[in-house]
Amino acid sequence: MAGGGGRPRCPPGALLAVAAVVVAAGWVQLLFPTVRAELKEEQSIDLIGKNEVYGDTRHEVNVYVKVFTNSPFLVCMDLALSQERIIDPNYLWTGPDGRDLQGQGYVNLTETGKLMVMGFRVSMSGAYLCTLSHKVIETTTQEETEMVEAYKFMVYAYREADHAYQVSVRFTTTHCRLKTNGLFVEKLNKILNSTISYLTCHIKESSYKCYSIRTPKNGLQYELFVNFLVNPFGPGWEEVCGRIPYDCEDVTNRRVRQAAERIGKFFHQLRYVLKNDFHAVPTIQYVENSFSMTPIDSCRPGFGKNHHTHQNCASCCVVCDPGTYSPNNEVTCRSCASPGARIYGAKSCY
Repeated sequence: MAGGGGRPRCPPGALLAVAAVVVAAGWVQLLFPTVRAELKEEQSIDLIGKNEVYGDTRHEVNVYVKVFTNSPFLVCMDLALSQERIIDPNYLWTGPDGRDLQGQGYVNLTETGKLMVMGFRVSMSGAYLCTLSHKVIETTTQEETEMVEAYKFMVYAYREADHAYQVSVRFTTTHCRLKTNGLFVEKLNKILNSTISYLTCHIKESSYKCYSIRTPKNGLQYELFVNFLVNPFGPGWEEVCGRIPYDCEDVTNRRVRQAAERIGKFFHQLRYVLKNDFHAVPTIQYVENSFSMTPIDSCRPGFGKNHHTHQNCASCCVVCDPGTYSPNNEVTCRSCASPGARIYGAKSCY
């Protein structure tokens, strides 16, 4: 399965640890403004040889090509036949539209029957058929027999899934009915957003609930259960992607991973600061080891995941088949209720 200048840059590694401590002090003052303290000091596709996929006369071969990249070479024979001497071979390749691919500018078709589709687009998905005709000569009689084999490759465009991260964290509070609980969560969101804004990521779907909890050691206490999503498509992400040729999913996924790691460091620093550097106990306290983070995948419109149909690309967002569509960033291609969406990668049935 298969950047550029002006990207957001992270602080150099040597300064990151120092910056984390300094910024942690600012976080604490914003979250707990009444408290003061001084801080101390991380297919079925068989690839044979290099970048080649062999055919099979018994069944079609599925091949997955990342959008905007070149396909592997599709070889118009099976592996066993490739080990034999072939007399007067002739290869005929046709694309999904049924047209002869010889001479088409978007393909690399070799004299030995290998086909590469270049700069693969969604519309290039579909069945690629190759017919191999060749002669077999009887050794004793020199009688010629014409042999014909047909090979079918189902070639699908795919994208990497877009990643986001679901975060949950807990804080103790003095009571569930305090207005300051909501103000605290609101301020927490602002601080986290400012922390990851340089990565053009942002916090979405933030929510919290307060529960009373009886504990064996501390009796009755109150806790805020805070949840939010770290999303890679914050303000400015289109501009960043505009500097990158073709597709920027790899870049957005890398940025959101960095943002999630940055938030993890935030809570690690917060725990350290509250535990070691405060003489007064804040009204709201972080519950140690309550931070958890779960990756959430989504697919671009026109793509979806199907673990049964595309077992060899189960983690991919594969182009929706004709008769199905995906209008949003879910991970499933929906079936059309009536005949429609006769193309690959449909975003609607019409």
